[in-house]
Amino acid sequence: MKIGYARVSTKDQKFSLQLDALKAEGCNKIFQEYASGAKADRPELAKLLEHVREEDTVVIWKLDRLGRSLVHLVELVETLGKRGIGLKSLNDPVDTTTAQGRLVFRIFASLAEFERELIRERTQAGLQSARRRGQKLGRPEGLSKEAEHTARIAESLYKEKTLSVKDIAAQLHISKRTLYNYLRVRGVQIGNNSLAK
Repeated sequence: MKIGYARVSTKDQKFSLQLDALKAEGCNKIFQEYASGAKADRPELAKLLEHVREEDTVVIWKLDRLGRSLVHLVELVETLGKRGIGLKSLNDPVDTTTAQGRLVFRIFASLAEFERELIRERTQAGLQSARRRGQKLGRPEGLSKEAEHTARIAESLYKEKTLSVKDIAAQLHISKRTLYNYLRVRGVQIGNNSLAK
């Protein structure tokens, strides 16, 4: 069975071109979605992925209608392939139900892996360069003004020794771990509170 997926980025855009092509291809059902190409949350795509079964083929107008990036597209196609589901793009040389289409997609997958490796290498090179120049990496030390205010209250409540750590964290709407971090930043000795559990 052929299942179509059509996506446009804004409500101003029309589905008509994609829908006509998908219907002409013989799609029995078509999922339509208004979503930006970069958007991760795509409810209609999620429904399609739940709907398709082994030996089905997902049909799209172009590859950029389906994946957010080359890496995301490769991951989707690999997931479909493991379930025995093909992918056909009407305007790209990709049809994973054929040997030639699978070959083309393997080339795409290799490019995606190459892209990931390049990003990793550039990131590592940038980090090493920053370290050589003596730059401190990671989040800056200290707390934001709001966190500093919460940390002062936490310190006061902790030193009063009338509430448990769990109760203090609950009152301040923070985790116990965050509470302990705040206390350390404030230089409070931890462990001398008999209620600290």
